Amino acid sequence: MKDLAQTFEYLKKFLTEERLAKIEHFSQESSDFVLPVMDDVYQFRNAAAIIRSVEACAFHKVIAMEEENVFNPNLTVTKGAETWVDVEKMPKNIASLQNIKDRGYKILAVSLEKNAVMLPDYQITEPIALVFGTELAGVSEEVIDFADETLAIPMYGFTKSYNVSVAAGICMYELKQKLLKSGIDYKLDEQKLIEMKIRWAVNSIRSGKEILAQYQKEHNTL
Repeated sequence: MKDLAQTFEYLKKFLTEERLAKIEHFSQESSDFVLPVMDDVYQFRNAAAIIRSVEACAFHKVIAMEEENVFNPNLTVTKGAETWVDVEKMPKNIASLQNIKDRGYKILAVSLEKNAVMLPDYQITEPIALVFGTELAGVSEEVIDFADETLAIPMYGFTKSYNVSVAAGICMYELKQKLLKSGIDYKLDEQKLIEMKIRWAVNSIRSGKEILAQYQKEHNTL
C-alpha cells in the first residue's frame, strides 16, 4: 500500500488541479460490487453505450469475453467514459466465468430462462457478475446452465427483449439504486481505490504509461 500511495503522489504532479479534484471526487463512489460481463458483444456502438452506462453508475470495470468478436467501443459514443472504465478481456468460455466466480462473484445471466428473478424484485446481498449476451442470440445456453441465477427486466409491450446496451443501462441503474438504499459496504477497498486512482492518473497524462513505467523502474516497484 505504501508503494501504491507514493506512486499516486508522484503522478499527481503531472495532473491539473481540476483533473486531480475530479479523480478524488468521483473515485469515492466507485465500486466493483456489480461486474458487467459482455458475452461476445460485437456492435461497437453497443460496446460504447455499455461503457458509458457503467461509468455513469460508478461501476468502473467491465469484463469482455471474446470469441468471434472484438469488444471495441466507439469513442465518439463513450464521451470519454473509456478513460475511467477498466475493460478486462477474457476468452469466451466457462473457464473465464469460473475465474470470475473464484473472485467472489455470484454469476447472474441476464435472461428470461430458468425461472428468472425480475430486476425490481432482486435483492442484492453479495457481489454479482451480470452476463449480457450477444445482440442476436442473447446469453448462450452454456452460460445459462453455468449461472447461479438468471435475472430479467420486465417488459410490457410486444417486444420480447431490450437492446443489449439498453438492458445493461437499466440493470446498472436499478442495481445502483438498490445498493444506495441497502446499507451494504459496496465501495472499493483501500487498495483497489488507490490502484484505480493510479490508472485514472495514467490515463489522464500524456505519455502516462511511459512516465509510470520509468517511475516503477527507478523505484523498483514493478
